[in-house]
Amino acid sequence: MVPLTFAAVVATAEKVAGASARNDKVALLAALLSATSPAEAPIVVGLLTGEIRQGRIGVGWAAFRDLDVASSSTSSLLVGDVDQAMSVIAAVTGAGSKAERARLLGAVMSHATALEGQFLRTVLTGGLRQGALDGVMVTAIAKAASVPVGLVRRALMMNGNLGVTAEIALAFGRDALDAVGLEVGRAVQPMLAATSASISEAIAEMGMASVQAKLDGIRLQVHRLGSEVWLYTRNLHDVTDRFPGVCELVLSFTADSLVLDGELIGVAGESPAMFQDTASTFQSGGNSERVELGVSFFDILHRDGVDVIDLALSDRLTHLDEVVGAHAISGIVTDDPGEADAFGESVLDAGHEGVMVKAIDSPYTAGRRGKTWRKVKPVHTVDLVVLGAEWGHGRRTGTLSNLHLGARRDGTVDEFVMVGKTFKGLTNELLEWQTSQLLERRVSEVGITVFVRPELVVEIAIDGVQRSTTYPGGLALRFARVKQYRLDKGPNEVTTLSDLAAAGDRS
Repeated sequence: MVPLTFAAVVATAEKVAGASARNDKVALLAALLSATSPAEAPIVVGLLTGEIRQGRIGVGWAAFRDLDVASSSTSSLLVGDVDQAMSVIAAVTGAGSKAERARLLGAVMSHATALEGQFLRTVLTGGLRQGALDGVMVTAIAKAASVPVGLVRRALMMNGNLGVTAEIALAFGRDALDAVGLEVGRAVQPMLAATSASISEAIAEMGMASVQAKLDGIRLQVHRLGSEVWLYTRNLHDVTDRFPGVCELVLSFTADSLVLDGELIGVAGESPAMFQDTASTFQSGGNSERVELGVSFFDILHRDGVDVIDLALSDRLTHLDEVVGAHAISGIVTDDPGEADAFGESVLDAGHEGVMVKAIDSPYTAGRRGKTWRKVKPVHTVDLVVLGAEWGHGRRTGTLSNLHLGARRDGTVDEFVMVGKTFKGLTNELLEWQTSQLLERRVSEVGITVFVRPELVVEIAIDGVQRSTTYPGGLALRFARVKQYRLDKGPNEVTTLSDLAAAGDRS
């Protein structure tokens, strides 16, 4: 097979970016993969999904900003050339490494055309947004290799590497994909959950289900083989060295080999910590005077040489309880909506963020956001005043889209402090109405932002509130979206800063 040119990858990326239909994207990617050798597949898949196989190589925006090389007038790079250059750059360490990486980057960029150079810059700085993400690429790999998409998806969930999965599919086909299994020590893509509006709705759809507390922590996948333990995040990053205490706990379990799914949760005193404090403690490797990190488990995929990933959840929970005991996340099994709701209330009273409702007969479908797992969280709403909005772009060009939201300063009726922004939840009709109303209240305009008289009250749904230095109010909204405008309310009735902070404590 003729070595693949880098230009072919860039051309496909351009076409995929311009395609709106999923099937068109799949067809473009499959055509490219059909012309790709198995050995090149991990390179091509990494480039098109914006995650090169070398991972982070120490090259960011600053490196490109300081780069002063002319683009090539002709296309000569092969994908293998680009991959080799990335490997060499990634290997640079020690004194003078910044300058050496810049020199090597300049060398490869000098052989790239302007379009190729722009694509490579976008990939390396994390800005690739061409729609060729995992789901589309999985289907494209199946199409190129003429194998069932379910086999590709299962192999991916087991080995956690899309490029390697593509190589196996293109080189060896159906039988090799079917042979890919769970390997203790190698991260597995986590199973994901869809959303239900209420516990009773989820129970009505599933019948008998496990209802577990949903902890607002850091997803943690744990592997053990003999005296070795590995810890992986939701994104399959190895964080084993950060948490020796978790490793010691896992080594205390009565099993020689394990794969567990759980949650690293922060505790402040006797209550769950706010997510941002948990995340901050996590980033520091568990070093915090205020927050103590602990781990609780909600599923098991492997035990003592036997993969239990395909067993029904009821059987997996039995295995889990026998292995981790009190370190299992609390839950009940029921088909009674009333009993499930009561359990959900107790979870919220304990300071957790909601519940997970899971079909009791469901297998662990790694890497999928299926209907057999449902997360249910209470929707907090707050009334805030619109302080301004930013002109939109793309499909929202010509409308005021991103809202600047303000809470009322305690003890006042007309002083407001910015606590966040959102452009979510806005229909086309609401955008047009919003733009008209805000322009009538315009007092100034700076850059893309139109500042307005603080008169319009909007009801905002949030998942929580966290402390922040980004906004003057010292708080920031988590996953804020517009629910509705409240024309029946005046700005003197909007949520105060202290009430907003209290909503954060409850979330």
